Amino acid sequence: MMRKLASVMIACLILMAAIGCSTGNGGNPPPPAFLPHVVDSQDNFQFGVTGVSKVTQTLTYQWQNTGDAAIIDQTGSVSAGSAMIKVLDANNSEVYSADLNSSGSFVSTTGTAGLWTIQVVLSKTSGAMSFHLQKM
Repeated sequence: MMRKLASVMIACLILMAAIGCSTGNGGNPPPPAFLPHVVDSQDNFQFGVTGVSKVTQTLTYQWQNTGDAAIIDQTGSVSAGSAMIKVLDANNSEVYSADLNSSGSFVSTTGTAGLWTIQVVLSKTSGAMSFHLQKM
């Protein structure tokens, strides 16, 4: 009985090590070093996070915008490092870029409707930030 239990435990440890050491991630980016709150629906995208501490990472999201522009509401309280948002339209043309430490309501430039890309670029970032994009 002890020998069988030991074999099962060894098999479990090997499986856990294989999962933890796997380099394949199905083509997906690595999980964020923190857990942002994200709501992604057609014509509406929200991102928010608090308690970020010394994070360097780029997060990329795909967002369906049926319009050719977006209204961006953002707030930030970055105490260290930098945090940027970059928005690309369906043709990969940049329509908005800003420091997430600034707060306010902004409008993107006109772009092409379709699948837009939103990038959050953090470099040694600590603090909190949120933004909301909505079809204009």
